[in-house]
Amino acid sequence: MADELELLRRANPVPVDAPHFGDGPLDHHAERQLNRLLHGQTPGPRSRARLAWGLVATAVVAALALTLVLGGPNTPPAVAAPRPLVVRADSTPVPLQLLAERAGQDAADGSPGLRKGTHVLTWSMGMSQDKPPVTFAEERIVRWKADDTHTELVVATDPRHPGRPVLSDEDGEPRLVADGHVISRQTFGPSWSDAPPESAPPHDPTRLRAYLQEAGYRDTPLSTPQLLDAVDVLLDHWTLGARENAALVRLLADAEGLRPVGQVTDRLGRRGQAYVYDGSGARRMLIMDPATGAVLGLESTATVAEPEWGLRTGDVMEYSAWMR
Repeated sequence: MADELELLRRANPVPVDAPHFGDGPLDHHAERQLNRLLHGQTPGPRSRARLAWGLVATAVVAALALTLVLGGPNTPPAVAAPRPLVVRADSTPVPLQLLAERAGQDAADGSPGLRKGTHVLTWSMGMSQDKPPVTFAEERIVRWKADDTHTELVVATDPRHPGRPVLSDEDGEPRLVADGHVISRQTFGPSWSDAPPESAPPHDPTRLRAYLQEAGYRDTPLSTPQLLDAVDVLLDHWTLGARENAALVRLLADAEGLRPVGQVTDRLGRRGQAYVYDGSGARRMLIMDPATGAVLGLESTATVAEPEWGLRTGDVMEYSAWMR
């Protein structure tokens, strides 16, 4: 058990201004780690969606309770999950092998370079058996400094409707709050960890595969769903450079069951090539820059309805959009 606690400590560093014995909500890294420890493996999209009501709400509620101004009694009802991204019917799918060649050419001069930290828009479906599903949406920016400290700014936002209100769950009842309201602003002390995903990812495909396997706490080769989960973890820590993008595309080109489907416009208005993996109960769509191979987004959509949770076929359970 000591090892598990140490892993949680590494996944959830304490802000530098926190009281010595202060308890706080788990951050997104610790939530992932807790899931792995509880279930012995990385949960799939449907498992993460079921856990979202408890895990996401717990973290968000603790911060929102002190910082957000709630809407009044006439507040509109909670917004529904966003619609799935639609592939252009007249577009031509680009095979991952061809995208890997393009990414390799783009990486010839080594720029742009790798940068620690991330800028990401995320939202996920929160579900319970006695409430309709609601969507938690946030924008997060993590920036590292020369002294190895880092800052994290999280704001409530709804990428589907810029400038429009988004959700809070301050007292268990979904309400609307002002778009862009700060959820948390924290500074973390230096990290001592040199293990993936804290250590820099390599730009050699073979070494990158081993790195992602270690980042996912796996003792066996990654399946395609596990590889996509590991990519999610990687991009929540690092903004990849051209050489890392090229290595990652070459890995994805060998992933079983990940197929090209055509062009999409993501939720930030960027055009990308979509690659789909159909798993048990969920469809994963990876959106990639057609010129550089950079991962732009990852969407998980339900393919099986679960009425007891209010989940319908086609509902978007999770979505992330990464920016440089």
